[in-house]
Amino acid sequence: MRFLIFFLLINNLIFTQSKNSIKNILVKNNYDNESFFVGATIGHDMLSRANITNLFLSEFTYLTPANSFKQTAIHPRPGVWNWKKYDDFIDFAEKNNLTLRVHGPVSPQASKWAKNDNRTKEELLQNMEEFFTELCVRLNNEKTVKWMDVVNETVLRNGDWFREKPGDSSWENPWTQIGLNNDGFPIYIVKAFEIANKHAPNVKLVYNHNGGMERKMWEKVLETITYLKNLGLRVDGVGWQAHLRDKNGVGLVKEDLNYLSYLIDWTHANSMEFHITELNYWLNDENPKSFSVQKRQVISYNNIVNTLISKKNNGVVTLNIWGLFDRNGPGDYPKNILSLYDQQGNPKQSLYTLKKSLMNKSVNLIFEKQ
Repeated sequence: MRFLIFFLLINNLIFTQSKNSIKNILVKNNYDNESFFVGATIGHDMLSRANITNLFLSEFTYLTPANSFKQTAIHPRPGVWNWKKYDDFIDFAEKNNLTLRVHGPVSPQASKWAKNDNRTKEELLQNMEEFFTELCVRLNNEKTVKWMDVVNETVLRNGDWFREKPGDSSWENPWTQIGLNNDGFPIYIVKAFEIANKHAPNVKLVYNHNGGMERKMWEKVLETITYLKNLGLRVDGVGWQAHLRDKNGVGLVKEDLNYLSYLIDWTHANSMEFHITELNYWLNDENPKSFSVQKRQVISYNNIVNTLISKKNNGVVTLNIWGLFDRNGPGDYPKNILSLYDQQGNPKQSLYTLKKSLMNKSVNLIFEKQ
């Protein structure tokens, strides 16, 4: 009954909130436009679809392009460079006065050339340095670019470094095989931050990561960030993807939300920003339109967003929604990926929950037995 009332209250706000875009809510409610950001991701194929770009522009001024700035898109192998998607997104951002976070890190989303088992360490290092140096040089002069992800998905949930796998079709990190330095840290991580520090002094640098709130994993990530800073390298922000999962996702578990709160506090205490970079909700076999699923997504988004709001006076916090629309997953898991709008483009309760939290500057969390 409590959640029926909860949903009815949200529905009563729909007409009011439809007049209030997220970008206008932030202004009307006096959020600091230098320390609190809410945005979303669209793909390059969507730039030519006016209905999608108009929807995005009606709600947001903060954009993270999807995967168009990565090695596999820009410099997939020696002698090959592709800058069209980069240029298209920069043009779109400049035309519409957007703030960009560039998601082009040295990461597992690498080309088949890089994943080839015959690739040598020297070849990988050269390709990585060529790609990332040129990307940083270009980004440094782009007035719309505020942040860039430098590395992504570096550590497994058990705290081990994420490494290469046989073949070229798996989710793997080929860059780790370049080697570890004398202190036991992957050379590619240190090298990527060295390149970004040298060639992108005008851009804020983010160490992005995936997973949930696994303690061993985050301890390794924080140790690595501390190591980089002790080397004198600039790390401006910590990113967490926030692909929430089924019934046990971070947004539903009190202990995990407490740890998320700790991570944000640790980040701010160490003079860095905290970024939620890829928020969405992953499903396995459940019906994505079922009441149970919609309820869990609403609770999860409420708790994640309200945790960010509770930290807004302590330092920079940002929220990015990864994809505007519900969509089918890439395989068995996730089978469905949920966002703010359904596949037909209709706004969902998750959107109104986000707006309600922002309007009320809510900090309250919700917990229910599943």
